[in-house]
Amino acid sequence: MKTTEAADILRGKKKVILVHGNADMDALGSAYALANAFPPADIFAPAGVDRVARMVADKLGMKVLEDCDLSDYELVTIVDTSSPDQLQRDLALPSDCLVIDHHAPTGKWDGMRFFCDDTRVACCEIIKDIIEGAGIGIDRKSGLALIGGMLTDSGHFQFSDPRMLHEFADLLEKCQIPMDEALQLTRAPVNMSERVAAMKAIGRSKFDRVGDMIVAVSFGSSFEAASCRALMASGADVVFVGSQRDDEFRISGRASQEMVRRGIRLDTILGDLSHETETDGGGHGGAAGMTGIGDAEAMLHMCMMKTMDEFRKIKTQMEAESQSGDPSEEDRD
Repeated sequence: MKTTEAADILRGKKKVILVHGNADMDALGSAYALANAFPPADIFAPAGVDRVARMVADKLGMKVLEDCDLSDYELVTIVDTSSPDQLQRDLALPSDCLVIDHHAPTGKWDGMRFFCDDTRVACCEIIKDIIEGAGIGIDRKSGLALIGGMLTDSGHFQFSDPRMLHEFADLLEKCQIPMDEALQLTRAPVNMSERVAAMKAIGRSKFDRVGDMIVAVSFGSSFEAASCRALMASGADVVFVGSQRDDEFRISGRASQEMVRRGIRLDTILGDLSHETETDGGGHGGAAGMTGIGDAEAMLHMCMMKTMDEFRKIKTQMEAESQSGDPSEEDRD
C-alpha cells in the first residue's frame, strides 16, 4: 500500500484510531497527528497508555477514550500495533480495518488493509509521510506529538538513523519548535516506584554469557522498561524483564546497538518463541515484547536460552572471520 492509498481510505470517514495496550508515545503521537489531519476521528486506548504518553496527552490536551463502540464508526484504524493481541482487549474488529505499523510483520493482520514499513524507527515517521503525501499541513501540536514518538522510539536518538533525524529536523523547522521544547516534551521525573522497581530488578536478575556477550533476565511486577534500562546500565548486552498478572505474563526485551550490529534480533527471538508457545511477540531488533497466557519465569528462561544460542552462533562466526583474516606463517614470511 502507498501513502496516497492510505490517505484516500482515511479521508472524510468518521473514524476511531486504536493504539496498543499500555500505549507509548509513538502510538499516541501517531494516533493524535492522524486524527487531527483526517477528521472526524476519536482516539481509543483499549488498555490504557503509559506514563510518558499520559503526561504528553495532558500537556497537549489530547482526548483519549477508554471505551467506545466500534460499530459507531465508518472506519477503524489501528496504529503502531503488530498484532490484534497487543490491543489487550477482546474487540470485534471489522474485516476492513486500516492497520499502519512499523514492526516486523507477524502475519496476524492478514486480510486487513495493512500498511507497514519496518525500516522506520518510529511509526510517527510513516504518519508524517501519509499526512504530507496527502497535501495536508501539520499543525504545531501534531508536530510535537510526532516528535515525541520519534524521540521515545529512538531512545532519544540512540537508535535513530539518518532518515529519522531528517524527519525530526523537518518537523522542528516547519512547526517552529525549539529543540529544548522538543526534548522537554517527553522528559518526566523518575518517581520512587519506578526507581524501586529498577533496583529490585537488578537484585532479582540472573545472567549468563558467551565470550564478551552477557544476557540478563529478571522478574518484576511493573515498570519493565525502566528495569530493562537499569540492567543494561549495569553491564548486560541483552535483557529481558517479565511480569505476571494472574495467568497472563508480559516480557520486555532490550539489546544494545552493538549486539544488533553483531546480529541479535529481538523481534526474531520473541517472534519465534511466540509461534512455539502460541503467545504474541514481536517488535524491533533492539527492542521487543511478548505477552500471553503462561508463566513469566518459564518464558524468561526460554528467552535466555534462545539468546545464548544466538550468542554462540555470533561467537563461532567471529572466530571464523578472525581466523580467515589472519595471515598465514608463509604469507608473513
